[in-house]
Amino acid sequence: MGYFEGFGALERKFHVPEAGLIVTDGRVIEGYASLFGKRDQGGDVVQKGAYAASLKALAGAGRRVKMLWQHDPAQPIGVWDEVREDGVGLYVKGRILADVEKGREAVALLAAGAIDGLSIGYRTLRVEKDGKGQRLLSELELWEVSLVTFPMLPEARVAAKGDALGNTWASVAQILEDARRELAAR
Repeated sequence: MGYFEGFGALERKFHVPEAGLIVTDGRVIEGYASLFGKRDQGGDVVQKGAYAASLKALAGAGRRVKMLWQHDPAQPIGVWDEVREDGVGLYVKGRILADVEKGREAVALLAAGAIDGLSIGYRTLRVEKDGKGQRLLSELELWEVSLVTFPMLPEARVAAKGDALGNTWASVAQILEDARRELAAR
């Protein structure tokens, strides 16, 4: 089930995922919080370039996209060191802060595979509807990227990197990276 708050307001999206990815142990996480051209559970499709102006404005103001737990502004759990658009979507890489109680919990849940979703919190600036009733989001003001249980976009998943990945986890990480590159080449 999806839900979002209306046009002009901060939007947060959730859904029940069909299948999750395996997540390794660690505090450094990375993944795609949004994929261009993919329809989410609410019928929205983010267009290439939708985040560009927002990311530029944040950088110009010396601010960062926030890393939250389940979209709760009272629960920051880390920092995003890298947030950028590429040919696939909105790529994020950051660190969960173990000095924060909820950060420690997030690390434990990631390590156990109990959570692996990413979700964006944003305000819609430019949108149009296509003939299929989908909202085509062409400009968004990005506020935060959260670790969530149920991302609205099934493919919005995170992988964590521990200080010492075992061979099994390294293989999984390589498979995910190969898939990301294959998507980027399309």
